[in-house]
Amino acid sequence: MLMLRGTRDLFPFLLCPMLDIIRSDDKEAVSHLLSAQAANLSSAEAVARRILANVRRQGDRALVRYSRQFDGVDLRKVGMRVAPDEVECAYTNLPQDFVKALQVAAKNIRATARRQLPRAWQFQPLPGVKVSQVLRPLGRVVCYVPGGRFPLPSTVLMSIIPAQVAGVREVLLTSPKPAPAVLVAAHMLGVSGIYRLGGAQAVAAFAYGTESVPRVEKIVGPGNRYVAAAKKLVAGECGIDFVAGPSELVVVGAEGNPEWIAADLVAQAEHDPDAVAMLITSSCQLALRVRACAAQIVAQLRLPVAQKSLAGQGCIILTRGLAEAAEFVNRLAPEHLTLLEDAEGLLDRIQSAGSIFLGGYSPVAAGDYASGTNHILPTSGAARLRGGLSAADFVKCVSVQQITRKGLARLRQSIVTLARTEGLKGHAQSVEVRFKKQ
Repeated sequence: MLMLRGTRDLFPFLLCPMLDIIRSDDKEAVSHLLSAQAANLSSAEAVARRILANVRRQGDRALVRYSRQFDGVDLRKVGMRVAPDEVECAYTNLPQDFVKALQVAAKNIRATARRQLPRAWQFQPLPGVKVSQVLRPLGRVVCYVPGGRFPLPSTVLMSIIPAQVAGVREVLLTSPKPAPAVLVAAHMLGVSGIYRLGGAQAVAAFAYGTESVPRVEKIVGPGNRYVAAAKKLVAGECGIDFVAGPSELVVVGAEGNPEWIAADLVAQAEHDPDAVAMLITSSCQLALRVRACAAQIVAQLRLPVAQKSLAGQGCIILTRGLAEAAEFVNRLAPEHLTLLEDAEGLLDRIQSAGSIFLGGYSPVAAGDYASGTNHILPTSGAARLRGGLSAADFVKCVSVQQITRKGLARLRQSIVTLARTEGLKGHAQSVEVRFKKQ
């Protein structure tokens, strides 16, 4: 285990098997850390590829077999689609204030999603030449909600609401074992259908279509590595949001409440044993206090998954200053980034992060549930390429042009010259013919 030199002698009572402390000038440790963030889907892809092929060839028969094998669900008995009476029954198994909490979160998510939509526009670059952009929503999409250790009604809101705001005609939801909270959230939003499918077989079903499952234009939502691998493999035939790996949080700052920081790191770590929780700071004192607080929280709340995550992937990087911290963040391109009060000035220097949280009163949990931003975010460095899921992911921006004879005459020489330079004589002729004397 990598430890800060001298820690054992100075602070023996603070030692715990979590959150290794690494100096930024330890090139070997830093290199290992950065390379470990890349999602390794190679082994999962081989399994996913076989499942995709079987579902494409055998349809519903393969879905029944895989659901029984991987999820312990007999689709022949319970059905692929969740029945209305099952949804009604789900309401009786939840706290009375659950629906109200959903409504508060949904209102904020919807208001944010409306502002994410691209706009239609038109203008004239030249007299007689009008160009414009129109928006067209996708026709049918499916939102994948994992059915693992925790029910995730928040993911229902995060995936379905942006699609509805974009105007998608048919929004479906699929989850291998939809919990009552998931069913109620989907029902409250008025989804077109709820399917009891999960894993790579669910991705295959909606990408290709089967006897009972309609083909969709896009699959969005988080999942395990087999779901991620399957989405990667079908991306050429079906739209996806992105290939996501384990969840990530990086906290940056030299000043802050160590208990709050530790609580955020633990909250991130409880997602999954492979989740990444990291503090980047120039303060050795803060590093040690955060580590001690994290150990205390894990022990108090009895969170074995968080303990495993913090021991395996969690760490604290000691930098020479905040400027160096910004460089690390851009190299990591984390899913979540928290900039403590003394680090908020780094915002303009951050080029790559899925979602950014400023200050001590902006915990990641706020974005996970109710502040309005989306928690379906790129991981494993994909934040270098794009941001999180938004309403813009569910529309197509279609270009339109209308040109008069005079407008085309103004463009004629440029078009013909470029077309002939490229050797495309037919392109040039398609313009010249319009000026040929009748």
